[in-house]
Amino acid sequence: MKDDRPDQPARGRLFVITAPSGAGKTSLVRALMQREPSLGFSISCTTRRQRPNEVHGEDYYFVDTPEFMRMVDAGEFLEFAKVFDNHYGTPRRPVEEALAAGRNLILEIDWQGAQQVRRAMPECVTIFILPPSRAELERRLRGRGTDSEDVIQRRLSDAVSDMKHWDEFTYVVVNDDFDRAVDELQAIVHGRGDASAAHRVRIAPLVRELLR
Repeated sequence: MKDDRPDQPARGRLFVITAPSGAGKTSLVRALMQREPSLGFSISCTTRRQRPNEVHGEDYYFVDTPEFMRMVDAGEFLEFAKVFDNHYGTPRRPVEEALAAGRNLILEIDWQGAQQVRRAMPECVTIFILPPSRAELERRLRGRGTDSEDVIQRRLSDAVSDMKHWDEFTYVVVNDDFDRAVDELQAIVHGRGDASAAHRVRIAPLVRELLR
């Protein structure tokens, strides 16, 4: 008997992108998604305060701490972590539904969350974004003009801690030239990311300078 059911779509791919604060991750992801409109974006939950330019349900799902902890207890997160005194988490169901429907998704999270996602979905593609130098990282953090000196120093310290985990990722992209970095991300999405493999010889000296 002939089966007239349509073929199931190939399962989508989950791209997990991580970077220290000030590396330019958010701008790179936005540019990548403009080039690749079929890419979906996994929206995280957070307990941090909503900023004036942010939209609930587009940038984040903003929830209070009791609701966040209820979701943790119910097992509703693919990953969750506490960062800068706030909680962040990725709702599991929307990710699973999108991948099952054949959609590719970007998940923009910290290294702790990336570890959890790798355990839950070993097939995910992980990407770490590095700044080109320690001086440029500090310049970018100071260029925001919104943080006190104490906060800047804390973010620098946290960035160094974050960058120690670079070699846990399949690919590493150095954001020294914005358009070239987007090109590298686009190549990874299309399965041509060999040039950005984390074992590249030139990455180790850069990381030593960043972590000094």
